[in-house]
This record gives sequence, structure tokens and C-alpha cells, in this order.
Amino acid sequence: MGLPLAITGAGMVTGVGLGASASCAAIRCAIDNFQETRFMDSGGEWIIGCEAPLDQPWRGRAKLIKMAMAAIRECLEEVGDIEPANTPLLLCLAEQTRPGRTIDDDNQLFLDLQDELEMEFHTASRVIATGHVAVAIAIKHARTLIHQQGVKQVIIAATDTLLVGPTLAYYEEMGRLFTSNNSNGFIPGEAGAALVVESPFDKGSEVLCCQGLGFGVEMAHVESEEPLRAEGLTAAIKESLQDAGCEMGDLDFRITDLSGEQYYFKEASLALSRTLRKRKEEFDIWHPADCIGEVGSAQGVVMLAILKAACEKGYTKGRRMFAHMGNDDGKRASLVMEWL
Repeated sequence: MGLPLAITGAGMVTGVGLGASASCAAIRCAIDNFQETRFMDSGGEWIIGCEAPLDQPWRGRAKLIKMAMAAIRECLEEVGDIEPANTPLLLCLAEQTRPGRTIDDDNQLFLDLQDELEMEFHTASRVIATGHVAVAIAIKHARTLIHQQGVKQVIIAATDTLLVGPTLAYYEEMGRLFTSNNSNGFIPGEAGAALVVESPFDKGSEVLCCQGLGFGVEMAHVESEEPLRAEGLTAAIKESLQDAGCEMGDLDFRITDLSGEQYYFKEASLALSRTLRKRKEEFDIWHPADCIGEVGSAQGVVMLAILKAACEKGYTKGRRMFAHMGNDDGKRASLVMEWL
């Protein structure tokens, strides 16, 4: 079994709230902030999106830094005893190959974020530019830092926006954006989110723990011509269940990064059918993108922050759940979570 990690702090900036509690409350109530953006589709209609309403009209790289900064500060305020110099920051960003990406230099963005925060983080800090699955990779690194290298706490942060002209144009051309001409697509959004993770062993109160972690690669990814069998996601789920020492039937519900495209709903359904061996009356599926849109690399961090709030306020469907996420290039990840 893998070594567990506890999520003890969360911060969030989304289109439905400028803090974790506000965002989670809105998502729980199925409130969205989908509005016409300043971008137009090929049919001459305004593209619908979900913009984070910051107090100034920042765009692009500057807004990414502001969203990350707000989320990290919220985390630090919640946990209280964090010393940045002793705490690595794992910053999750969009894949470097994504069209329209507004970041030229990932490392410089990290340095500029430190300057905005007026903090310097531990030398083990790093940038993880791997999109949706970045949060799972970050948790894998955090496990090593905490359980093998003696680090007390790790901050996992993410910031991303798809409300960028070239990005929207690319996804519309690929038939993947929700527009006046296409209902089988996602609504673009933006978000910043952050988590504090640490060892659960010295915690006196109940905490949300990551008990299992798994990865896979789907050869029949969304932009391929191969028939989908969900082999990559199935492999990731099975590895995470083995890591946690449990079976799918032991879990109570799931949270995913599904954002409106039929491909990913079909994949999730196939993967469940190939891993669930026990009849269950109900196996709920949460997909917060219904409220905040497709927020790229921030999606996974948002999902875990939502689980933390749901467990603390007692509105989950049970104490054991799993989260799964996937990239357009086929990378898949799964995390088994438990409220302990």
C-alpha cells in the first residue's frame, strides 16, 4: 500500500467564487457563471465562458499569477503555521504543447509568483506542466518529499485559463468547443487553486486523505482515430485501487474532470464497467466543470478542494471515493480518497 497524504488546507479562485468556501457552496448548489465572453465563434455568436471576476481586468499571464497568488494565500491563512522557506511549492500548469498557451517561460512565471507573494519557497519546488493529470503527479512528488525526505508540508497549486483567442479558435476548429454550432463540447473557464498536503499520522481530527494513486496512458485519446476501450483510465484506476488496498465496490462515489464532451463520458462509463465487480444501488458521479467550465490544469486541484469541503460539511455520499482525470494526449490518473 502507498503512504497516505492528508489535505489540510485549500484555496480557490473560480468563476463562481473568489475563495474556496464561496466556490464550493456555489458548486454544491449547481450555480454557474456562464456568460457571453469577448470572443466570437465562426457562426458570428459570442462564445459562452466562465471568467473569474477579479477586482481588476487582468488578462493572460498576469491573471494566472493573480489567481494562483490568491489561492495560495487562502491556503496559508487556513493552515496558519507554514514556513514558506521549508515548504516546497509544486505549481501545476497547462501542457506546453497546448495551443494559445500564454506562458513563455514556466520557471520565470514561478519566480514572478514568488515575487508577488513576497515569499521564497523550498528549493525542492518545481513546475509540473502536465495539464489535468498534474495534480496526481504533484501528489506523487509530495509523497516522496514528505515520507522519504522529511518535509513537513507541501503546497500544490494550479492556475490556468482557456479564455484565450488562439486556444478557443483551435478547440472550435477541432469541434470540441461548445458553440452555437456544436453542442458536443466544453465551456471554457479559468481558475486558480491550491492545496496543503502533509502526513496524516499526527492529526487529531478527521482529514481527507489520498490513499491510492495510479497512472495510465490511453492510446485511443480524444484526438486519435482509434476505437475507445478506456484501457488507459482502467489501468490508472486499477493501480490506484491496488495502491489503496481496496476494490471499486468499497468506494461510495467519484468526482471527475468531465466537462461536456461525449468522448470523456463514454470513457468514464467504460472504465467503471471494467473495474466495478459488485452491484451497487448508486454510484454517484460529480463533475464540477458543470459550474466552472473547463479550467485546464486547475481542474484536478479544484476537484480535491471540493471533496475536502464536502467531507468537512458532511454532504458526501460516503467516506471513500475516487477522483480521475485525463489529458487530451492520453495521460490518465486516478486517486483513491478517504475521510479518516
